Amino acid sequence: MRWLSPRGGRGPGCARSEGMLDNDGTLGVLGCGTVGEAIVRGLIRSGSLAPARLSVSTRRTEAAEALAAKHGVRATVDNLSVAREASAVLVSLKPQQLQGVLDAEEMRAALRGKLVLSTAAGVRLEQIRRWLPESPLIRAMPNTPCTIGEGMTIVSRGPLATDAHVRTAVRLFQTVGRCIELEEKSMDVVTALNSSGPAFAYLIIEALAEGGVMMGLRRDVAMEIAAQMLHGSARMVLQTGMHPAALKDQVTTPAGCTIAGLLTLEDGRIRSVLARAVEEATRVASRLGQS
Repeated sequence: MRWLSPRGGRGPGCARSEGMLDNDGTLGVLGCGTVGEAIVRGLIRSGSLAPARLSVSTRRTEAAEALAAKHGVRATVDNLSVAREASAVLVSLKPQQLQGVLDAEEMRAALRGKLVLSTAAGVRLEQIRRWLPESPLIRAMPNTPCTIGEGMTIVSRGPLATDAHVRTAVRLFQTVGRCIELEEKSMDVVTALNSSGPAFAYLIIEALAEGGVMMGLRRDVAMEIAAQMLHGSARMVLQTGMHPAALKDQVTTPAGCTIAGLLTLEDGRIRSVLARAVEEATRVASRLGQS
């Protein structure tokens, strides 16, 4: 096995994963693609983990070399070596790849007793537990805004995961945005609302910008206004804690242009269309990762 690192050498091991971010533990990332790299970047940027305490695996040597050079982490194409060295492991593989990597005696031995976090959509904790029966498991569902530090992640614990394990997971994902814990039974709708949701938001931004273009704005100007408007409106909801309906009423004056636009949206059944989009995406999410 060949480690690629500007520092060389081997990182420290740690038998316990509960206090990984507080002690000298290390985090391994299996499948360090878009989401995995976002977590690595967030951990380093926040100072939660130094690059020397991070090891990652990728499928291609060139990608491992690039990650080592870019972030100063140890990188390899060998999943098993990362699992053996790490105190806790983030599995950021595609759902169809998960069983092939985890369901092996050597991997079970390497991960025994270690916290394992999976971001694979649709792969349930009971499935992962069949492959890793002696590992504390946490299922996580992040979204793509994690790549710019504005993400939302929901985590669910397995039977062996303690409160300390959950705190570690929450702290890890808080480096790339917000994070909360929910029961796993909510994960299908979480997948629809949280992970598919950005696509719904992009469609809304695009449509609003098209309206601006139709009424005379340059496309780049309309897009910037629409995107920043949605960004600011979302932050108003989060920071004030007010219900969106109350914030809407603050903008809506009698006989004004806002109520005219709102009534047009209601004529188009925008509420039910968006709600049904989440409903249908939830149905599809429930079938992901199930063989």
